[in-house]
Amino acid sequence: MSTTLETPVNNGTTSVLADISSRYDHAGRDALIPMLQDIQEKEGYLSREAIRHVGRHLGLSASKIYGVATFYNQFRFHPPGKYHFMVCRGTACHVKGSERLLNSLMTLLKLKPGETSRDALFSLEVVACMGACGLAPVVSVNGEFYAKVTPRKLAEMIQECREKEAKNGNN
Repeated sequence: MSTTLETPVNNGTTSVLADISSRYDHAGRDALIPMLQDIQEKEGYLSREAIRHVGRHLGLSASKIYGVATFYNQFRFHPPGKYHFMVCRGTACHVKGSERLLNSLMTLLKLKPGETSRDALFSLEVVACMGACGLAPVVSVNGEFYAKVTPRKLAEMIQECREKEAKNGNN
């Protein structure tokens, strides 16, 4: 089951937004995408507060910002899980079985692409191409690439994550 709750804004978030905005002082709408990228890099996603803040800073409506941000699949609107799984669906990965991997992950994690588990441990994302075609099918977990992945390997990876969390008392 996924969460639709949003993390409340805290002073750290406000500080990050102010810092990023200061780098775009006197900027126009051409700074929108770089600002959103900077915020996501620091925060992991684009919160409602971040969208409102950027809108105030650039003089754009929230709907205009959402329209731009949703056009590009690089932007997320919910915090990613501690273990962020990305499945490549490029041509080479598709031919080598990435659809099977995606279906396995959806079943194992009980998530759809774009969702984060209620415990914030796992999130799932589909990407068009990771640029590692010779290693197909490819799955990335927190930016680390895994080559020639099978459904069985995915189950093992998820189990390792869960065991790590249980060992650390985060279960």
